[in-house]
Amino acid sequence: MSLDIKTSVVESRRQTYANVARRQGADRPASRYDEATYDMQPTVNFHYRPTWDPGYLLYDPSRTAIRMDDWYALRDPRQLYYATYTIARARMMEAEEKNFDFVQKRGLLESVDDAWVDKLRRYMLPLRHYEWGANMNNTAITDLGYGTAITQAASFAAMDRLGIAQILSRVGLLIDGNSGDTLKGAKEAWLNDEMWQGVRKMVEDSFVLRDWFELFVAQNFAMDGVVYPLIYDHCDAQEARHGGGALSMLNEFMIDWFADHCRWVDAVLKVAAAESAENRELISGWASAWAGRAMQAFRPIAAFALEAGAEDAMAAIQAALKKRANSIGLEI
Repeated sequence: MSLDIKTSVVESRRQTYANVARRQGADRPASRYDEATYDMQPTVNFHYRPTWDPGYLLYDPSRTAIRMDDWYALRDPRQLYYATYTIARARMMEAEEKNFDFVQKRGLLESVDDAWVDKLRRYMLPLRHYEWGANMNNTAITDLGYGTAITQAASFAAMDRLGIAQILSRVGLLIDGNSGDTLKGAKEAWLNDEMWQGVRKMVEDSFVLRDWFELFVAQNFAMDGVVYPLIYDHCDAQEARHGGGALSMLNEFMIDWFADHCRWVDAVLKVAAAESAENRELISGWASAWAGRAMQAFRPIAAFALEAGAEDAMAAIQAALKKRANSIGLEI
């Protein structure tokens, strides 16, 4: 006896949703990122203007001086939407947890020079407050930005910054045996230590920027473009000379995250700058102003952490940021 097994194929009536089909055609399969991004922001049927700012619509492209024919051109090259974002960050945090466990179980921080640990408390741990400011700024971009392509990525960046602040807090707790004294000292340094006041003022001034795209440039390109290479590259190398190899393991999340973050930031700025000469001039001006301010704000911290090597490090950071800007069509 033989069995004849037949199969039947049910053809899909359409390959994707209408919001994507309008852009790519109904017969072309779309990625999950496209389906979760294109034209998801409401554009009609607003019943009232926001009572807290009635001069604008709820979603209003005029909140920035940047002009785009299609705001959904500001795509995320990583194609992160909620599912892929949470999976990616869960993997990164799993690796970070293993690093913390490894360092803690083997007492590796005990090999770090005591003098360098004291220095670390002053130049690195106050950054948890900087990261809180970055969370606030990316949340503002999520709130005021136009188009899901950029606002959803900004919301992910905002949550990343809280996670980084928590990692820095855990480093502080690991240093002082969970007493919390180190974190209290970091807060005091952020509020009153003279070398941190330029950074603190810069962050607080960014809170009141009215143009959300300028805020995007200030936070995610200029300020981050100075502090991350300074702390997690140049200072990290200096730590290794004082027995701080274990600290490099604890910083691994921030190093990997910044490389990933730059892919999104650079892609957005490149597309926006290429849209028009006016956009390019505006973005270049904002990048120049905020990068210059960030260089000045972080210079005292570099001098404290790197001493004689501070000027060379800051010059290298400035050159790298300028090269990065030129590669995406900006002039700073």
